[in-house]
Amino acid sequence: MPTGTVKWYDSTKGFGFISSDDGEDVFVHVSTLPAGVTALKPGSRVDFGVVDGRRGKQALSVTVLEAPPSLVKGSRKDPDDMAVIIEDLIKLLDNISNQMRRGKYPTDAMAQKTAAVLRAVADDLDV
Repeated sequence: MPTGTVKWYDSTKGFGFISSDDGEDVFVHVSTLPAGVTALKPGSRVDFGVVDGRRGKQALSVTVLEAPPSLVKGSRKDPDDMAVIIEDLIKLLDNISNQMRRGKYPTDAMAQKTAAVLRAVADDLDV
């Protein structure tokens, strides 16, 4: 079976491409992924069967051999620092929740500040 590296994969559309070790790009569809796998990360090493389709080579029965190392894990903040940030985020969200219960949206400045903190926390937690 040929092996290769995931070039890109769009989980919303359910397809992507594998760059096979022999240099060819191979189309991969979500239906060929193993049970329980719904997406492939770029850089993942995979094993797959190949069939010639109408538009070129297509992968069959894909097996993930090795996931790429997580860049996020290496640059994560210290858990003690994250605990403080998350506690502050909870306070921000609690204020917004109280305002919304009174029928008011937060000010633009508060909404932007909260969104920025949410994105930062999400980026740090992402694997």
